[in-house]
Amino acid sequence: MTPHFNPSNFIAEHLKNIPKSGIRDFFEIVQGMDDVISLGIGEPDFVTPWHIREAAIYALEKGRTSYTSNLGLMKLREVISAHLQKKFGVTYHPANQVLITVGVSEALDIALRALINPGDEVIYHEPCYVSYSPSIVMTYGIPKAVSCLPKNNFSLTAEAIEQRITPKSKVLILNFPTNPTGGTMTKEELEQIAQVVINHNLIVITDEIYSELTFGGKHISIISIPGMAERTIFLHGFSKAYAMTGFRLGYACGPSELIDAMMKVHQYSMLCASIISQEAAIEAILNGETAMLKMREQYRIRRDYIVKEFNNIGLTCHLPRGSFYTFPSISNTGLSSKEFAVRLLKEERVAAIPGDAFGRTGEGFVRCCFATSLEKIEVAMQRMCRFVKRLKG
Repeated sequence: MTPHFNPSNFIAEHLKNIPKSGIRDFFEIVQGMDDVISLGIGEPDFVTPWHIREAAIYALEKGRTSYTSNLGLMKLREVISAHLQKKFGVTYHPANQVLITVGVSEALDIALRALINPGDEVIYHEPCYVSYSPSIVMTYGIPKAVSCLPKNNFSLTAEAIEQRITPKSKVLILNFPTNPTGGTMTKEELEQIAQVVINHNLIVITDEIYSELTFGGKHISIISIPGMAERTIFLHGFSKAYAMTGFRLGYACGPSELIDAMMKVHQYSMLCASIISQEAAIEAILNGETAMLKMREQYRIRRDYIVKEFNNIGLTCHLPRGSFYTFPSISNTGLSSKEFAVRLLKEERVAAIPGDAFGRTGEGFVRCCFATSLEKIEVAMQRMCRFVKRLKG
């Protein structure tokens, strides 16, 4: 008799308890609904600037359709190196300290795979991007969350990190400006964290995909703090600042030994990133600042409006200093984050993401992305105002 075959029995044990993305799971509800204004998916509503698209088209016309080096086009690595030198005063050698990846998501995955042994602890801050904890688990690491609090404008404190450190601690993940809160860090705060990192001999992975979208003041990277570049893997990409989400291109910079280890994983899994996307990225860095600044100004206008409206309707909302997300508190409505988001969607056709999708410390909040037109945001806030008034009687 042939034994019954159950595919579920063959799934790797460490994957079974990893939940699906809270963002994507929620948006299954949205599918098929009419007249929905989405403040959910974190994607620029701007089309990639024409001169960047033209660079991709020209690459196709020139027949640039081959593989590249596993590390990526040397020209792009040189441009990235010069860009980071200008921006942060840190020099990465294009030949062996810069790796082009398929988005920042791949860069994070291979960084963790290159660093983590089973049982190593990885400290990260919550609320945070939905993939951090699952990515740690999938590399057999142990995730250790540190809360970022509204009273600190969702920044991270050195004291909070120190309290989570154990003899098994190996890696600290940073993401500033942060998805979903828009929190940022000052130089003084980063200096204090750097001292903790050095004292406990940790290594840092810093995801700075939203760095160009910093409103007011200058973005500070931990790699610019003395002693940190040599113990940090710097991750960045093109999706947010240049509205290039579909190009799926990111990069990692760091000590040559670590980049070489990451390249091994990249080599056997991805091989290389798209040459067409890489050609477009060269144009973005060299000539994309003007378009990026125009988009950022529009985000700033939208941010100021939506934050004011949230506070006007009684949902306390701090002013995010970076990214294109707001994280208003809904705790005074008496609903959980998921209940609030589901009812808002069904009753008023406005999509927001429940805060607990970004970790347990996100409960009591919802994430609302303002990377959509001001006109749509205005209508969304009118609908949300009606909804909150009904809840409060």
